[in-house]
Amino acid sequence: MMQTPLNLTSFIRRAEQFFPEKLIISRTAADTIHRIPYREFAKRTRKLADALTKLGMQHGTKVASFGWNHHRHLEAYFGVPCTGAILHMVNIRLSPEHIAYVINHAEDEILLVDDNLFPHLEKLAPLLKTVKHYIIMGDSKEIPETGLPNVHAYEALLDDASDTFEFPEDLDENTPAGMCYTSATTGNPKGVVYTHRGIVLHSYALGLADAMGLNERDVIMPVVPMFHVNAWGLPFAAVFFGSTQVLPGPGIIPDLLLDLIEQENVTLTAGVPTIWLAVLKAQDTKPRDLSSLRAIVCGGSASPKGLIRAFEERYQVPFIIGYGMTETSPLVSLSVLTSGMDDVTMDEKIDIRALQGLVMPGLDVKIVNENGEVPWDGKTMGELAVRGPWIADEYYKDERTSEAFRDGWLYTGDIAVMTEFGYLKLTDRTKDLIKSGGEWISSVDLENALMSHDAVFEAAVIAVPHEKWQERPLGCVVLADGQEANEAMKAELLEYMEGQFAKWWVPDDIIFMEEIPKTSVGKFLKAELRKQLIESK
Repeated sequence: MMQTPLNLTSFIRRAEQFFPEKLIISRTAADTIHRIPYREFAKRTRKLADALTKLGMQHGTKVASFGWNHHRHLEAYFGVPCTGAILHMVNIRLSPEHIAYVINHAEDEILLVDDNLFPHLEKLAPLLKTVKHYIIMGDSKEIPETGLPNVHAYEALLDDASDTFEFPEDLDENTPAGMCYTSATTGNPKGVVYTHRGIVLHSYALGLADAMGLNERDVIMPVVPMFHVNAWGLPFAAVFFGSTQVLPGPGIIPDLLLDLIEQENVTLTAGVPTIWLAVLKAQDTKPRDLSSLRAIVCGGSASPKGLIRAFEERYQVPFIIGYGMTETSPLVSLSVLTSGMDDVTMDEKIDIRALQGLVMPGLDVKIVNENGEVPWDGKTMGELAVRGPWIADEYYKDERTSEAFRDGWLYTGDIAVMTEFGYLKLTDRTKDLIKSGGEWISSVDLENALMSHDAVFEAAVIAVPHEKWQERPLGCVVLADGQEANEAMKAELLEYMEGQFAKWWVPDDIIFMEEIPKTSVGKFLKAELRKQLIESK
């Protein structure tokens, strides 16, 4: 068989040859939307590569992006790696200290930054040791007043660049293409490098019918940020398959997302549960036409069954749960329904949708505990390990590699069970699992139960020390609008949980909060919760 390299340059060629008129719909400001055909996108991508090369970008150069979901960021997704350089997508929601750390650790030399984010980054410039050029991504060709040297306007650079720039044809498929860093609940973020081969194979997987089924007819709106695990790979795959893309730009506003779904006939969108909870609330207040949607994909943390049921029953939109992480590019599994589930009841369907689902073809998984691999019984818990062609095999220049990567497997730190029919169910993170009286309690199961109560908006469960039982679960609840935090509500929630779990699983207490602290990508920050509620006492 021919040894043709799997690299991203083929994506650009395919998009402009077969889908030149398909659109990238890009919002760059509150009242500014661009409609750019793939033909023009390919030209602009070549211009960007030419402009960056003139600034010193070479094979292996690290180029950072600091921006929202829009067409310029998408151009960087291809214009940088297709030359052999590496795009480092910096999570703009990290703390200032961590932003400076990841840019320095990656040794980024050129930094692409949104115009409305430039003031934020400008303050950090004195800490950035390797950055030589700043490029402002915005609609204006003017450079803002700044004391920084080598600041350029993106559009002005493209005006002076050539759209006939030629990407290397023989780029090795194992060449690094991109980098993302974990959001880091403890310690510094860890860097993960993605190769061309890994991204290409991950894109193929997103097109599988039993995955997300991306195809040319789709209108894809990635709500998950492009700085978080490649926006779950959707921008890459959409270019490959010729799908229309809707990039919502700065800020994640529920009403805006709903308007875009209705106006642009979005067929597939993806984001974290906190986004869809807010979108559901806005949709219930002011309904839009969601009939174009064939699926919402949700991941990043556990999704309440009430959220799944609302979209499935009330709006007839399939709500698919996905599992992955920065180290897995990220797709590992999806809660798609197999043919054997055609006759399940709605309640059973919701139960299946709430699982992390069926492992994608091409990947291997195993769940192990102190006794070895666990049986597929839906009850025996262990740590989930994954391997496959789009799974990282190390952290970038980080001694913590040995903790997670062993014997050819990524040990995820997630505690899971495998159901009898082969679906993954995450029960906790290793550091969040509650051990009470020698028995394990899943905080995720307790959280899902709490969030299925109509009075609850969000809930997190943490372990608190206990003299007799070592640890006991504590429920932390944010009530829905109009609900009153009092002893009667607490008793109602505890009674509600007693009907679903063994008595020793039920939290000893529930506290009501205005807000649950979250990580930069919307996951519950349980380390901060524990600090607030336990260490402060």
